[in-house]
Amino acid sequence: MKVLGIESSCDECAAAVVEDGSRMLSNVVATQIPFHAPYNGVVPEIASRKHTEWIYNVVKESLDKAGLDAKDIDAVAVTSRPGLLGSLLVGLSFAKAFAWARNIPLIAVDHMLAHLYAPRLVSENPPAYPFLGLLVSGGHSIICRADNFDDITVLGTTIDDAVGEAFDKVAKHYGFGYPGGAVIDRMAQSGDSGAFRFPLPNLHKGEHRHDVSYSGLKTAVINQLEMFRVKKNDDIKPEDIAASFQKTAVDILLRALFNAACDTGLTTIVAGGGVAANSYLRARLAERQDLRCVFPPLDLCGDNGAMIAGIGYHYLTRGERSPLSVNASARVMGFKKKYP
Repeated sequence: MKVLGIESSCDECAAAVVEDGSRMLSNVVATQIPFHAPYNGVVPEIASRKHTEWIYNVVKESLDKAGLDAKDIDAVAVTSRPGLLGSLLVGLSFAKAFAWARNIPLIAVDHMLAHLYAPRLVSENPPAYPFLGLLVSGGHSIICRADNFDDITVLGTTIDDAVGEAFDKVAKHYGFGYPGGAVIDRMAQSGDSGAFRFPLPNLHKGEHRHDVSYSGLKTAVINQLEMFRVKKNDDIKPEDIAASFQKTAVDILLRALFNAACDTGLTTIVAGGGVAANSYLRARLAERQDLRCVFPPLDLCGDNGAMIAGIGYHYLTRGERSPLSVNASARVMGFKKKYP
């Protein structure tokens, strides 16, 4: 079964064709980074307009690269949640029209669940359920137990900012460049991660053993930098700020993740989302010989159509379909918590 996957939840306009949930026939991603770089962040209005301009050609290119025509597609899977509402509606509307015109099934997909599915597209030994999921991006920081491709229990999440958002805002403040996650990761390679000792959040109220928080770290790095300097007499180097911030940001994630591993007894961790491409995060998890850590390849960490098509296949084989009346949703309940 050949499934067309369409993803437009943020600023990547993407489409792919995947056969039987695992064989990628094409995977096309049109990035909007040059259009958002002047603003050091995604501008929702620009994102939705670019999706409108590009969606037809991106889908056509995905079909061409797969060597297929529209008549060869058996179903359409599309991101319907969560994300920027205007961007989501472009992809969802196109997918509805495609499915209606061809009289084929439509599957609306939660793209955070799809991120957990991404490693299964390339793995010869896909992780068995249950496992711990680590979903980290510009909009989400989620630690969950996954019992099936669409059955997750959120164990921990952010009480304020997502980890990717913190990367972007620190990079914007210091003029490091955009996108912040990739720029800081690159700068950190030549920086001293011990130059600044930033604090970890103290989530002491309520049950927050698996949760994370980034507003305090962001404030420390942007507004209280001098307070956390270790080497008082040295010049402040941008690379040292980047390395120290990255270390603390990842340490916050890992503290909650390792707590979840200890509490659940699960020893397999599957990561997904843009921040899953971070080299320091990957290196730290590789140090844990007692845990099996599965990452998607770098080109499948960010938003892409292949993960949408791949997970969509499994809904279809279970006999599920989405009505043409299905709507987009900017948020998903439970993907963020309040404190305490």
